[in-house]
Amino acid sequence: MICRQLAALAAASVVGIGGVAAQTPPASVPPEVAIWPNGAPGALGKAESDRPALFIYRPAAGTANGAAVVVCPGGGYGMLAIDHEGHEVARWFASFGVTAAVLRYRHAPDYKQPIPLGDAQRAIRYLRANAKDLGIDVKRIGIMGFSAGGHLSASAATKWVNAVPNAADPLDRVTSRPDFAVLAYPVITLTSPYTHTGSRDNLLGPNAPAALIAENSPEQHVTRDTPPTFLFSTTNDDAVPVENSLMFYTALRKAGVPAELHIYRAGPHGMGLNRYAPDATWPSLLKDWLQNLGMLKAG
Repeated sequence: MICRQLAALAAASVVGIGGVAAQTPPASVPPEVAIWPNGAPGALGKAESDRPALFIYRPAAGTANGAAVVVCPGGGYGMLAIDHEGHEVARWFASFGVTAAVLRYRHAPDYKQPIPLGDAQRAIRYLRANAKDLGIDVKRIGIMGFSAGGHLSASAATKWVNAVPNAADPLDRVTSRPDFAVLAYPVITLTSPYTHTGSRDNLLGPNAPAALIAENSPEQHVTRDTPPTFLFSTTNDDAVPVENSLMFYTALRKAGVPAELHIYRAGPHGMGLNRYAPDATWPSLLKDWLQNLGMLKAG
């Protein structure tokens, strides 16, 4: 069951955390795009929670630079903080030319791993398979996640699937490997003592065996083929310990993967894009990192 703290943070995003007013999303968002038009594998019904989908925010005409990103909201794998860690973030990306697709992925109580990971892999493949129509570069498609969405993004970055050239499904003919990853105050390890227990239990179930926990701890699966990664967190995060980011960054360094890590002195878990001092710098730092990585070049 998702911890009370994360649920409270999601609710607080409507009025702002720490007394700071949050931006209220517009009433309308892009129409949902089914990533499995004929029904998702393993779906238990046809309700919204059974239908993984993308909400694609495209840059204004003439401003697109060819980059794209799948945005994975957090919520402890028991809900989705889809406004302040999804739609608001996607609008920000689109404001500087990046096509951003918010992912509504399946989660507990009805769905456990590997269902969420399959949804994330499929989302990346959707963008890549439809790159021409969306005006994006197949070699500049990334993934970003917040909190438990950060775990999902790290999992997608370390457990991507190869293209199957002759697959019947066109989406399976392209790889799910992201070209970059961005992890915001992420859940990473599912091992004690630094895991976020609520996320782990929602994803794997209570009393998961050690082998399953290790298999789903992304820091244990980093290789030299893991994409370049940008991470940020705060020292006083009392929901997801900062050691999660430190562990993944250390694994990236050992594997020789380009990485950038920012640890802020203070700031609440679940901040999203809200401007909290001293944490307001991460969006500009991320934009600079993407630019220096060559992800924002036009054409």
